[in-house]
Amino acid sequence: MILYPAIDLKDGSCVRLLRGDMQAATVFGTDPAAQAKAFQDAGAAWLHLVDLNGAFAGQPVNAAAVEAILDTVSVPVQLGGGIRDMATIAGWLDRGVRRVILGTVAVENPDLVHEAARAFPDRIAVGIDARGGRVATRGWAEETEITATDLARRFQDAGVAAIIYTDIDRDGAMGGPNVAATEALARAVTIPVIASGGVSSLQDLIALRDTGVIAGAISGRALYDGALDLTRALAALG
Repeated sequence: MILYPAIDLKDGSCVRLLRGDMQAATVFGTDPAAQAKAFQDAGAAWLHLVDLNGAFAGQPVNAAAVEAILDTVSVPVQLGGGIRDMATIAGWLDRGVRRVILGTVAVENPDLVHEAARAFPDRIAVGIDARGGRVATRGWAEETEITATDLARRFQDAGVAAIIYTDIDRDGAMGGPNVAATEALARAVTIPVIASGGVSSLQDLIALRDTGVIAGAISGRALYDGALDLTRALAALG
């Protein structure tokens, strides 16, 4: 199981939100590229980047910070937040992003996901963010009646590289991930599922790994707070 350190970008800084609330942001650093390099130096094999401002704006906002990270690290990077058309997808992939995450458009324009996955095999992921099992979009500001599992099944044969499943109520709360819901989703589809939201201890990572069906886990606040030591966690995951 791959551990993805998260760098959430707001106004050019590394932050973590509490349950997706932009007003409840904690700034952990003002040099995202340096943070990315620190994660790489600690042994991370991937990085997870989110343009939080972009998720609300519907277009990239923290492009300069993302580009600085791409210029600094050599490990593959996946990026989400405000990516809602083919031109933006192609632009980021050309720039060096390994995998683009499509969230809001997966609900509002699923044909784009299918088109992108055909055009860029193994480089498109679907971000499914859910509150109480229901999908939320536009930076988690709008809730839908679609269940996470139903949305995931719409892309079963699309050729997407992964599904990133975030339990919004757990995100940034340091209370542990929703292992049961993530495992259920992973068993409902053949697409690799990456867990996000509340991953805050080595025990959390082991619980996710031991399901045998979860491909990865994203952690942010716990790595910044020191509750989770990246080097030890990577060693434990083997």
